Parts: sequence; structure tokens; C-alpha cells
Amino acid sequence: PLRRHGFDGELLMLARALRHVPPWTIYIVGALPALWMTYQTLTGTIGIDPVRAIEWGLGLWALRLLIATLCVTPLRWVGLNLMRFRRQLGLVAFAYVVLHFTAWLTIDMGLRWGQILPDLVKRWYIVVGMAALILLVPLAVTSNTAAIRRLGAKGWNRLHKLAYPATILATVHFMMVGKVYTAEVLIYAGILCALLAVRVGRSVLQWRDGA
Repeated sequence: PLRRHGFDGELLMLARALRHVPPWTIYIVGALPALWMTYQTLTGTIGIDPVRAIEWGLGLWALRLLIATLCVTPLRWVGLNLMRFRRQLGLVAFAYVVLHFTAWLTIDMGLRWGQILPDLVKRWYIVVGMAALILLVPLAVTSNTAAIRRLGAKGWNRLHKLAYPATILATVHFMMVGKVYTAEVLIYAGILCALLAVRVGRSVLQWRDGA
């Protein structure tokens, strides 16, 4: 058989290598950042403000994994099929969102509801983050074969398009929390904008072809 060279060949080699990687390994790899933060917390090496470091770290990994999940479909369009890992990526991303929210609710606010509710009004980035979490809940609940059969492929795909507004809200939350647009913030925002542009562009082309 003829060998492909250049970028296409590298994608093909990577796709072949990943065929031997079971999807459940995503759960193990995905747990490593949380385990590392736990180790740093227990050893006192996480920083001078452990609460902020834990919240920031969990939130940052949640955003990274949400964006990584959205990258799966466009990568398939260019020849790298990672669809078999998408469910696991999405669930690990959701787990980090929940951990991030739980960290704020417990170790930061100490479950002091009298302070939590006024905080929601005063700090709008919390409301934005909670909105992202709420949008992700039905996606996590339906990330299984039984839900696909129950909803049907079209209904399931339509529901899971909520991943886009959820990730947009998560990115806005991340930017509002940081208050300063660092290179890291701009990189994640840029990647998300590129993913949205590619998605919209492809939809427009498909609409034109079908018209």
C-alpha cells in the first residue's frame, strides 16, 4: 500500500496508535491533575493561598477539558478520529466543573448560605459559572448508550450541542475571574472562537449544498 507523507501521514500514524488505547484510560489520565493538586495540598506546596490555588486549578482543568472535548469533531474532519474518547473527555470535564464548584461552595464559602446568596448578586462571574454547570448536567446524565437509544441520534445530538454555550460561559467565567487578559486567557478564548468559526462555517457550507 502507498504511504502517506506529511501532515496526513502523521495523522494516520497517530490514529493507528490510538486504536490500541482503551477509552477508559482517559479517566486515569484525567484524574492525574486532581491527584497532583491533592498531593500539593497535603504537602503544603500548593502555594500561599491554597483555597484559591485549588479553585483555580480545578477550574482551569475543567476549561481545558471542555475545549478538548469540542476539538474532537473538527479533528475528525481533518482525518484524526478521536470520537471513541469524546464521552470520557466530556465526563472528566464535567467532573472537574463539579469539583471546582464544590471547592468554592465548601472550602471557600464554608457552606455559609447567608454569604453565598449575596455573593451571587455581587460577583456575576459566579452566576455565569453556575449557568455553565447547569447546561452541562443534562449532557453528563445522557452520556451513555441507553440515553442515545431513548432520545434517538438526532435528539441526542441536538441536546449535546449545549456543550458549545456551556463552554462559552465557562470561558467567560474564566476571563471574569482572572480580571486580567493574560496570554493563557487569550489562547483559550482564541481556540474557542476558532472552533465556533469552523463549526458555523461548515454548517453554512452544508446548508448551501443542501439548498
